Amino acid sequence: MKKIIFLLLLFSFLLSINAQVNDLYILRKDSSGFDLTIKGASHLASLPLKCITQQFPNKTNHTSNSDSDHVLLPRQIHPSFFGCFDWHSSVHGHWMLVRLLKQFPSLSEAALIREVINTTITKENVLNEVNYFNMPMTSSWERTYGWAWILKLDEELFKWDDPDARKWHEALQPLTKKIVSLWENYLPKQTYANRTGIHPNTAFGLVFALDYARTENKINFEKAIIQSAIKIFGNDTNAPASWEPNGSDFLSPSLEEADLMRRVLSQIDFSKWFTKFFSIQNIKHLTILPVVSDRSDLQIVHLDGLSFSRSWCMKGLAKTLPKKDIRKILLQRSAIHHLAVALPHIVSGEYGGEHWLASFAVYSLLD
Repeated sequence: MKKIIFLLLLFSFLLSINAQVNDLYILRKDSSGFDLTIKGASHLASLPLKCITQQFPNKTNHTSNSDSDHVLLPRQIHPSFFGCFDWHSSVHGHWMLVRLLKQFPSLSEAALIREVINTTITKENVLNEVNYFNMPMTSSWERTYGWAWILKLDEELFKWDDPDARKWHEALQPLTKKIVSLWENYLPKQTYANRTGIHPNTAFGLVFALDYARTENKINFEKAIIQSAIKIFGNDTNAPASWEPNGSDFLSPSLEEADLMRRVLSQIDFSKWFTKFFSIQNIKHLTILPVVSDRSDLQIVHLDGLSFSRSWCMKGLAKTLPKKDIRKILLQRSAIHHLAVALPHIVSGEYGGEHWLASFAVYSLLD
C-alpha cells in the first residue's frame, strides 16, 4: 500500500514538473524519465553558444612562468576553450553542442553550432592548447575533470559519421593524445583516490576515460584504468554517504565510485562489492534532494549539478541490480526525482549555472 501511495505521489509530482517545462522536456509515457523536445534542445544549445566565444567573466586558473605569459588574455592562452567562464566548462559546452547536433540535426541553431566550432576546434588552436600542457608546472592542470571532458568530446566526435565531426576529431587528436599520455603517466603513481565532490574527483574522471578507451579501442589505456580503479577502490566498504553533500558538491563521491566499479567488475563481483559499500540507510540518505539556497552563488549552484550527476549514477547503478531488489527501486525512483527537480533550474537566468549546467542536464537525459 505504501508503495502504491508513493508511486501516485511521485507521478503527480512529475506531472506538475512536466507542466512547468512541457515545451522543453516531455515526460515519458511510462514515467521512467524525460526526453528533450527540439525546443528544449534549442534552448539548451543557446546557453553555450552565448558563452563559448565570450572571454569575460573568466576564471583562468593560469600558471604563469614569466611576466610575459602572465598578462595574456584567455583567448591567447586557450584559443579553443577560452569561453564559458573556465576551460572545462567550455570543453563540455562543446561536447553538448556536438551531442545535440547529432540528436537533433534539424535544430535551428545547427548552422551556427557548426560555424562556431569551426572557429574553435582548428588544428592551429588545438596545437596551442597542447603547448600549454608542455609548459613548466602545467602537467597536472585540469586533472582530472578537464581531462575527462576532452576524452568525452573526442568520443562523441569519433562516434559521429559527419564531415565536420571527422574534421574536428582529426584536429583534436594532438590534445587527446596529450591528455591520454598525461593520464598514463599519472595512474601508476596515484596512491590515493581524490574523493572530493568537485573537479578533481578520481572516480568521475576514470568513468569518462574508460568510456573513451572502450569506444575507441585503446586497449592498453583501458587496462591501466581498470587496474588503477581496482587498486584504489576495490577494497572500499561502508561508504560514508551520510556525510554528503558538501556545500559546493556537483558530484557524489560515493555514487561516482560505485558508477566506476560497476564498469570494471564482473556483475557477480560488483554485486558483492556494492553490498559491502552501500547500506540501505546510506542509499536512502542519498535520495534526499540537495537544497540550493542561492543560484547566483557560483559554489552553491553546484548543488543543481549534483542532482543531475546523482541522477545519472543512480540510473546506471539501478540497471545492474535484480528486478525486485529494493535498492534498485530506490535508485530508479530517486534518479527520476532528482532529474525532475533540477531540470527547471537550467533556465534560472543566472550565469553561475547557465555557463555549465546544460551539459550536465543533457548527459543525465541520455539512456
